Amino acid sequence: MTVPMLMMPPPQSTRTRFSDWPFALKSIVGFWVFYAMTVVIRAFLGADPWAMLENKLMVIAIGIVINALIYVAITALSTGAGIRRKALVAGLGCLLGSLVLGGTVVLTEDWMRESKEEFRFQAREGFTVIEQGNQIRIERTAQEPLVLTMPKVHELGSMKRVRYALDIAVTWLFFFIGWSAFYVANQAQAEAMGAQRRLAIAESAAQAAQVRALRYQVNPHFLFNTLNSLSSLVMTGRSDRAETMLLALSTFFRTSLSLDPSADVSLAEEIDLQRLYLDIEMARFPDRLTVEIEVPPELEQARLPALLLQPIVENAIKYGVSKSRKAVLIRIEAQHLDDHRMLLEISNRLKHGGKEDLPAATHEGTGLGLANVCQRLEARWGTRASCRFGPMTGGGYKVSLTMPVETNG
Repeated sequence: MTVPMLMMPPPQSTRTRFSDWPFALKSIVGFWVFYAMTVVIRAFLGADPWAMLENKLMVIAIGIVINALIYVAITALSTGAGIRRKALVAGLGCLLGSLVLGGTVVLTEDWMRESKEEFRFQAREGFTVIEQGNQIRIERTAQEPLVLTMPKVHELGSMKRVRYALDIAVTWLFFFIGWSAFYVANQAQAEAMGAQRRLAIAESAAQAAQVRALRYQVNPHFLFNTLNSLSSLVMTGRSDRAETMLLALSTFFRTSLSLDPSADVSLAEEIDLQRLYLDIEMARFPDRLTVEIEVPPELEQARLPALLLQPIVENAIKYGVSKSRKAVLIRIEAQHLDDHRMLLEISNRLKHGGKEDLPAATHEGTGLGLANVCQRLEARWGTRASCRFGPMTGGGYKVSLTMPVETNG
């Protein structure tokens, strides 16, 4: 028997890889614009601001590229992972990015424009020290100035160049860490808000499911048929069956109304509620309805959303038994899968088999109820649950629900 997969569009809140690139771009630009503003202020406090701005512009351009690569690494290597892994990838990316930027600054020193700004101060020994670019001039009383030319970085030994690059890298490490902390914190907040939204959706869907589950039972058509069945039982002297049906009806209503629609129930509790509903329907259709329920003991305490099966069983009765003049078998079966999940199957077919299918009306109107069931599964477990339904090749109709096995309330 083949059952086609229900194709549902992804929810609007689904986050895909790089879907947050507008926020990442704005935050990166914002951080570097702030840094550029501090550079501009510092530059115009000196005598040669344009040289400093030109040199810093190259560093800023390289830094933005490295920052963007850190974002790509965080997103590509930790999509769907927890905040801890995102923080780890961000930390490694910041460390590597700062080392690259420090090394780049050292390697591009020859391309930097030499500043004409002078720094003049008086030494304790009475000399005047003037620093301009890589030259230091010491003016001494009654003596010729002593001019010292400091070596460029590439003229230093390899270890000194490494230490110089590391000093620069440490400065940029804190800058990248600051951006990464801001970005990861935003991710954590987005995930928390997403969890709250999913919880709100689940609660709303549960409430809607309860209303939908009760709507059919309390409508005049259902009450009329039930009361008519009770009247027939009383008139024919079968008061014991009438009493049993009335007790099942009152228990069903009381249990349905007392359930918290946002809470989970055990599979055993959900099956017991469906038994009550099916007992009422078997009293209405004593010759046309047969029920089989098979639940392994190890799955009885598995948790699932309350009233999850009600719309499915309701459809099986409304569009199966009510529309057929032949005996119909409704079967509810639970199976334990190997990957810590369980499979719930609800099917209806002609009791005595054969290739003759149920009436065409059997499959009408199931979209709304089944869509609600699938939405509740998606809101509760996301992609770890699935919802399939469709006609069976041998006749009849089947709904298959797959979900994780959770036994904690």
